[in-house]
Amino acid sequence: MATVLAAGAVVTVVALPASAHDDDRDRRYRQDPRVEISAVQADSPRRETRSNRSLNAEWVEITNTSRRSVDLDGWTLRDLDGNRYCFDDYILAGRSTVRVHTGMGRDTRTDLYQDRRTSVWDSRYDKAILRDHRGNTVDIESWNGRR
Repeated sequence: MATVLAAGAVVTVVALPASAHDDDRDRRYRQDPRVEISAVQADSPRRETRSNRSLNAEWVEITNTSRRSVDLDGWTLRDLDGNRYCFDDYILAGRSTVRVHTGMGRDTRTDLYQDRRTSVWDSRYDKAILRDHRGNTVDIESWNGRR
């Protein structure tokens, strides 16, 4: 009986850190819980013409869920192919969203443009990866065509 109780105690001690680690792994991308990828339009709802209008119908939305502004200067948005957009001198106001379009345009408070001439986001399978200025992953949104 003492052996069974001792074995149970060892299993309990070993199991606690493992389950705590699982919780950390689930939250590993939430370095800054104030900022998240809130929506992705990877496949332009318009006919794919490679026009600027079609490219700008492809976008990623970044939302600040807190009341305080967040300085996104130096933050990056990447896809699986390594295409990277770097936020330059941009502050995301509290409780607001910015849409990052693929094509060309004039940046505003609510819309930013990557100024690309080709599509970035794969409509079948891709990931949008948001990293802070230190390179820490803040959030990831992935899809596989069945969104």
